[in-house]
Amino acid sequence: MKKIVLALAFVLLGSFMLSDCSKDEILDHYNNIVQSAGSIALTGNSSLQGTKEKGIDDYTGSYTANYEDFSDTEYLFGGTSIKREAGKDLSIDCALEVTDGTAKVFWISGADEEVTLLETTGTYSDTITLPEGGNYIGIECENFTGSIELNME
Repeated sequence: MKKIVLALAFVLLGSFMLSDCSKDEILDHYNNIVQSAGSIALTGNSSLQGTKEKGIDDYTGSYTANYEDFSDTEYLFGGTSIKREAGKDLSIDCALEVTDGTAKVFWISGADEEVTLLETTGTYSDTITLPEGGNYIGIECENFTGSIELNME
């Protein structure tokens, strides 16, 4: 898939160069292509166990869900933005209730190791600074029964 996105990006960038776009216009178009490709990795609304309200972009919004013996990973928020219009800081507020099984709310950024934000019943609140490239917030569940409330701003 990465090869397809890169090939498409080069074709589009080439066409922009031939159409006398400025450097900034070319970079803006490229950023839009990269953002669109990054949203493909998010779990689609029809596949989510809960309800997601989208915010100003794919990085923000709210998600609430009740799980019953659920085993899978849901990628809830994020993308591959090179230059996010709303800035690099992202506020996370999460409440997790684990009744049975395991659940882990995580942040993964590029090739860096996954960071666990919360994996027991409790709350998490912090502001993270996103590096350029791919950044995703999700929940990984194994036979999980419980609930999550997640707000991203």
